[in-house]
Order: sequence, then structure tokens, then C-alpha cells
Amino acid sequence: MTLLPKRSAAFAVAVLILLFIGALIPARADDGYRLWLRYDKLPNNAVLRYRKQILSMYVAGDSATSSAVRGELASGIAGSLGERIAIGRDAFVSGELIVGTPASSKVVGSLHLERELSELGDEGFIIRTFRTGNRSVTVIASTSDRGLLYGAFHFLRLIQTLRPIDKLNVAERPRIKLRLLDHWDNADGSVERGYAGRSLWKWGELPARIDPRYRDYARANASVGINGSVLNNVNADAVFLTTDYLQKVAAIADVLRPYGIKVYLSARFSAPIELGGLKTADPLDPKVAAWWKRKADEIHELIPDFGGFLVKANSEGQPGPRTYGRDHVDGANMLAAALAPHGGVVIWRAFVYDAKPGYDRAGAAYENLQPFDGKFASNVILQVKNGPIDFQPREPFHPLFGSMPKTQVAPEFQITQEYMGFSNHLVFLANMWHEVLESDTYARGLGSSVAKIADGELFGQKITAIAGVANTGSDRNWTGYDMLQANWYAFGRLAWDPDATPEAIADEWTKMTLSHDPNAIVVITRMLLGSHEAVVNYMTPLGLHHQMWGGHHYGPAPWWNSYDRDDWNPTYYNKADAGGIGFDRTMTGSNTVSQYFPSVRDQYSSLATCPDTLLLWFHHVKWDYRMRTGRTLWAELALHYQEGVYWVRNARRQWAGLKGTIDPQRYAAVARKLAIQERDAVWWKDASLSYFQSLSKMSLPKGVEPPKLSLEQYKTTDLLDDFARGKGNFDENHKD
Repeated sequence: MTLLPKRSAAFAVAVLILLFIGALIPARADDGYRLWLRYDKLPNNAVLRYRKQILSMYVAGDSATSSAVRGELASGIAGSLGERIAIGRDAFVSGELIVGTPASSKVVGSLHLERELSELGDEGFIIRTFRTGNRSVTVIASTSDRGLLYGAFHFLRLIQTLRPIDKLNVAERPRIKLRLLDHWDNADGSVERGYAGRSLWKWGELPARIDPRYRDYARANASVGINGSVLNNVNADAVFLTTDYLQKVAAIADVLRPYGIKVYLSARFSAPIELGGLKTADPLDPKVAAWWKRKADEIHELIPDFGGFLVKANSEGQPGPRTYGRDHVDGANMLAAALAPHGGVVIWRAFVYDAKPGYDRAGAAYENLQPFDGKFASNVILQVKNGPIDFQPREPFHPLFGSMPKTQVAPEFQITQEYMGFSNHLVFLANMWHEVLESDTYARGLGSSVAKIADGELFGQKITAIAGVANTGSDRNWTGYDMLQANWYAFGRLAWDPDATPEAIADEWTKMTLSHDPNAIVVITRMLLGSHEAVVNYMTPLGLHHQMWGGHHYGPAPWWNSYDRDDWNPTYYNKADAGGIGFDRTMTGSNTVSQYFPSVRDQYSSLATCPDTLLLWFHHVKWDYRMRTGRTLWAELALHYQEGVYWVRNARRQWAGLKGTIDPQRYAAVARKLAIQERDAVWWKDASLSYFQSLSKMSLPKGVEPPKLSLEQYKTTDLLDDFARGKGNFDENHKD
């Protein structure tokens, strides 16, 4: 073994000892904790190939991030190859891996990569194989340690997915600057719309005790390029801005920082009243502005790299500037001024809607915010949900995308499955997100995709961002269902590169997380890629939306009409009656279709050109309307519900065929979840068709199984019982 610089020797010895001890631990069932960073030994043929190409490793630098890179590469390579890796010198040696910046590594400096690296920015990296005669060396280079971290994870991903590494020429950078996870976590440890246990953040223990899980959370995020975490619920509690809690936040920030992750906080707009003793939170009151400035100064004294505030204002009961007769610009810009001296940003959520007679909730955010284009401060980002309602199984892209060219607009996706079966249903959300990102807004003609707005290419915005509402919790497997780890992974990969394909992401995640068995890879990726369309089919086919049970949002209730607010009732959205079904958003209805650019507007406005997938979103259609298939709308609707059920049944059979190729613990856990999903899919189909048939008075088409219960039974049965939560016993028809 070659000699180490003194600063690295102790660390390397510790790593090697830990790896040796780890090798002595007997294999056991996999509980899912390691996510996609499992680093188990690869198939023998791959091990033999990689051993020849990685004989030793050298990571330059002595920062906390450099240490993280060094440890990750050492454990990742050793675990994958089944043996320890030597720690090498910063010199060309055959089969050596050298990691560093031009400033920290003589080898990297000698390669004259400065110009290429500068074009990639401080988070970009190069991985390149250099040859000298019959010798080779692999270099991971960047202008910063953060870039080296991302490059190291990319290199490990290549190994985990059995890709060749002998002739590498990789140059990557993130397309979007701020890649954020939004945690809807509360001070009491609960998680709003969380289905994987309690909060990750143990506020009662902080800052004195740091849970080791925080570091593993940071590793997982860094491995897919996520660089920001909003720690608390958008329905914010002012307690998070108190000095005691800021010290707790600072302790978390210290753990996340070496992995390139900044912390953000959801800010309660009325905090100056609740914490500062002021009589108002009016953003134009000088005392209010001064209070926020002092609070921003205090935060940055504790957390110098604090990212900024996420704000939900004047929405669903949250306080905001309109409480005081001001507008969204007044509120956002006041907070932005407080953060600007520290380089912080304000992320202002566009999820605002007013309850007023005869309005269309789908058009509310556009009406409230589009007139303010160009008026927000330069460090304000408008965070817009992917669709105009609320994270439904399928929605058209939000009309604010493309309509605010002078405003920094960021997409917001929901990783946690509030409307799609919680942590009980397999739904690979990369398909849905990719569908939105590749949607063409026509804001500047053909090719004006949502992705090009998000990454700044279309309008040249200086701060680009994308956010995902996290699906993590205290459950040992992080997400409550092993398969749903794929959505956390997929969000990170799409945030890094919005053009990444669901197929490639599914393939990567499967190989890194579950199996290298060729048949298992084919089966699992097929399940992932088909899952979203299946869920749309058995929940909200043909453009239906917001058809769930009230309150908890689990299970169907298309008949629900008991809320005082019309726009919280499913009947408001399906408009089902004896004549037909669907929400008319064309010129003959609410005309919210006019919020889109003409090419999109015209396509959605016509029955002849509106995609079947969004038909009932934009049109109220007669039950006997003839679809492109030649079938009536009623028959088409019923067959889509049935197709969703068939898909889940087939997925269960496919998974059963993988027994023996997946570790027994996760195999059994997934099988149990799929059984729940089949039960729920049948319930969704039967309850929905029972209600709609009571209005259409039409017979079910051939091939659609009739409901087993009466409509009244479906109306009075809450599907969110112990069985749906995954805690109950299976009946004879739903055994594992």
C-alpha cells in the first residue's frame, strides 16, 4: 500500500477497520434502511472486471466534505467488490482513482481541466479515464468539494448498475440550482400527509443529541443531488423561529452541510405578533419589517449558510399579507429584503384560492398571482404545484408555467402520496413528473416545455428551483413501503436533470436497491413504469380529479357533498348528473382553459382534439358520447376502472414470481402491500361505478366486474380502516 498524507491516514485506517468488521457480520434480511446505497457485493463477473480497474484510491483535501467523499468511496467500492481498497498517492498509478480539484490535487491540476470545469459550475464534475501507455487512471474532478461529492456518487452509481468504467468521459452539472425537499413536519413529531411514521427530526433531543440517521438522510440526498431541506410544515408554527428551535435547526444544519445541503424553514407570516409582541404583521409596517430583519440576522448568526424561508400565505387559513389588505408582492418582498443581505431566498407558494360563488378553483392561482409578474424581488421564487388543483393522480400542467416570464417560477411536486393510496399503493411518480416537465406551454412557441422554464433556459431566470414534498419518516425503511423509496430517488434524479427518462431512473433504482437478477430487473422496472397509469385508471380515469374521501383523502367518495365549501367536495369536480360527467372549463363553462397559450387552449377546448386522459377535466361529456375507440363514454370509463384493477392483479402475480430473487423480508413486505393495493383498487372501481351508474342508468360493458356491495354500503364505509393502514388481517381472498 502506498503512503498517505498524514491528514488522511487516521481516517483511512478507521474506514478499513470498520469495513473489516462489517465483512464479519453475517448476512441478514434487508429492512430497507440502506435505500439505494446498499453497496452489497456485485456478481462475480463484475467484481473481476472492476478489480482490475480500481486498485487504489486517493481523495485530496481535508474538509468535512472531502472526508465524506473519501469515506463513501472507500465503503462503496469495498462493499461492491467484497474487499478493502488501498489508499493511494496523488500520482499516476495503473488502476488508481484520483479525486480532487485543480487546487487540491497535483494530478488534477496537471490535466488543465480548469476551463471545462468552470463551465460546469461549482456543483458540476468530470469523470475521465486517462491512459499512459498500458496504464490508466480515473480522475473525478471539480472546482469544489461539493462537485467532487456528486461525482463520487455518480461513479459509485456506475458500479452499482454494472456500467463499464474503463473508458469514462463524463461531464455533468445540475440543470436546476435549488433542488429541495419540503418536509411537512411539526414540532410535536407528527407529519402532515406523512405515511412513514413520525418526523425524522427529534426536536426534543436536539441540539444535545444528534441522531445518526440525520447523516444517512444527508448521504441519500447528496447521492441524487438534492441540496436543500425545508425542515418544517408549510402550515407553519412560529415556534420554529424561536431561539431555542433555531439552535436545534443549526445542529441539523451542521450535519447536512458536509453533504452540500442547506436548511430552510417554513415561516409563519404572523410570527411578529406571536413572538415579537407586535399588534400587527402588516408587511408595510416598519416595525414588522424591522422584526423580520432582526430575525434574519439572528438566523444567519447561527446558520451562516441558511437557505431562506418557504411561505404559505393566505391559503387554507394561513395568515398572510392579504389579512392586512396588502398583496402577495408586499409580503414576499418584505421578507426578501430581510434575507437579501445574507444571500437568502423567499419561496412563495402559489397554492392560493378563494371560495367565491361560481368560481373555478383550477383558475384561482393564476387569477391571484399572474397580474404580479415582474413585481417580485430578485430573491423571490414563486413555487407552483405541477397542476392547478392539488397533486391529483393526473392534472394538466399549471397555467402559471409560461405565463410569468419575469418571475422566477419553480415546480412543486408531491412525493408523499396524499391522494394516491398513502404508503400502501405502488405508484412510480417519475412518469407523472416527466409528463408535466415535458409538457409544452407554447409560451414562446413550440418547444417551450415546463422543464425549460424550471431550468431557466426559456426566460433566463437567475435563480432556478424545484421542490418535492418528502415522503420520508421514522419508519426503518424511511418511506413506509420499500418500493416508494423509488420516488425519493426519482425526484432527485429529475431535479438534477429534468430530461432524465423514467425508464433509466427505474432501471438504476432497481439495480441499486433490489436485485441484479436479469429477470427481476425486467419485472420490477415494468411494474414501476406501469404503476402510475394503473392508479389513474382505478382512481380518476379520463381526467376525473378530486374524487377522494373527505379529510384524510384515502379511498373513493365521488358522491361527497357535505362540506360548506363547494370546492372541497368531489361532486363540485365531477359534475355528474343524468346527462353526463365532467367539468366544463371551455368558453361554455368556466373558461379557465383561456389561461393557457392559444395552441394549448385550442387543443383542450375541442372534444375532437382534447386528449382522452384530460377529457373530463375540460369537458362535461354525455354518457353516450362516442369516444375514439367507438365505445360510449360510459363504457370507456368503466373499462378504464377495470383495467386499473387488472394491472394490480397482474403485478401481484409478477411479484410472486420473484420469490427467491429478492431478500425474504422485503419480498414479503412488498407482497403484503400489493395485496392491500388490489383490495383498494377493487373498492375504488366498485364504489365509483356504483355512484356513476346510479346517474347514467347504463349497463356495465362486457369485461367489467359488477360491484359486490350496494351504493349505500360504499357511501357509509370509510376505507381507511386498520386493513388499509396495513395493520389488519387479510380475509380469505387477500392472503399473501
